[in-house]
Amino acid sequence: MAAPSEAQSPASVSIAVEQAAPPPALSYPPLSPNAVALQQARSRWTPVSWAELPGLGDDPLGEAWSAWIRSCERPATALAALCGDVRRLSQGSDEERRAWMLSRLQPYRVESLQNAPVGLLTGYYEPMVEASRLPNERFKVPLYQPPADLARRKPWYTRQEIDTLPQAQAALKGREIAWLADPVAALNIQIQGSGRVLVTEPDGSQRMVRLGYAGTNDQPYRSVGGWLLERREVRDASWPSIRNWVAQNPGRVQELLWSNPRVTFFREQPLPESEAHIGPRGAQGVPLTAGRSIAVDPGSIPYGTPVWLASSGPQLQLQRLVLAQDTGSAITGAVRADYFVGTGPQASEMAGRLKQPLRLWVLWSRDAAR
Repeated sequence: MAAPSEAQSPASVSIAVEQAAPPPALSYPPLSPNAVALQQARSRWTPVSWAELPGLGDDPLGEAWSAWIRSCERPATALAALCGDVRRLSQGSDEERRAWMLSRLQPYRVESLQNAPVGLLTGYYEPMVEASRLPNERFKVPLYQPPADLARRKPWYTRQEIDTLPQAQAALKGREIAWLADPVAALNIQIQGSGRVLVTEPDGSQRMVRLGYAGTNDQPYRSVGGWLLERREVRDASWPSIRNWVAQNPGRVQELLWSNPRVTFFREQPLPESEAHIGPRGAQGVPLTAGRSIAVDPGSIPYGTPVWLASSGPQLQLQRLVLAQDTGSAITGAVRADYFVGTGPQASEMAGRLKQPLRLWVLWSRDAAR
């Protein structure tokens, strides 16, 4: 989802297009005789032949393998035994990696509990904005670290109450991390769950920091795009449409913001230049990889699971290996994923418009399937 105000920086993440020679034809192993349908809390997994996975022989696996190695820092229990091979194959060829996958993994088509195999793919990204350590005439919108009483009061105050109630404001006094110029940009960082912030310090110096997710007020998430659609204010709920509406209705921005009662709190994290290419940490607790990490409903797919993703639409044509490494308030259901696009302005445009059909196959250990 695109942030209305973004700082320019050479440190940005984009989806790299890996070049590879045409792969040899694959020889698919038979369906594992021990593979049976597996029931999850919000999905059903149906075992299928590898031949069902579109584009299996065409995907350059280097970036996906790096994401998988990161997932092995906190692997799903059923997949932990595979991590030694995954690390060893970091030095292997794509042909060796594919052959290993075919021999050690069993694909399962992810379906809803009503047997629907097609769902929805959207996109998210890491915003990049300018900020000030202290409030001033330009920078007036705070982003907060969690209040001290967050664990004792659930749900915490709504967005409107935070803006209007003295007791809520008193609880957040001194908890400001940085101040932004645009309230919609602040909302966008909260929706995305993290962001890079170019902060101007009191002495005038500037440094880039990362704001990582540290919790919410436990209020329900309401889509501001959905709120506009319900009122027939826009024709679609993309962030470009929301930005246009904001530009045409500056006097109603507060009303728009208050339609979403959920507020996200952050923790400040250093961002050394050596880590500028690394994405924020997702819900699995490992850094995200642009183009290879997805947010899922953990009731459908456990964190750390390798997933084959296929989606065709006006924004992207995708047939590739990704890792389930994150989740989000709006990411619920069986065949549902949010695709991590990267960092910065180009990523914001892609993420803000991405909404297209989706199919998913989890790649589960053949040993765990027995």
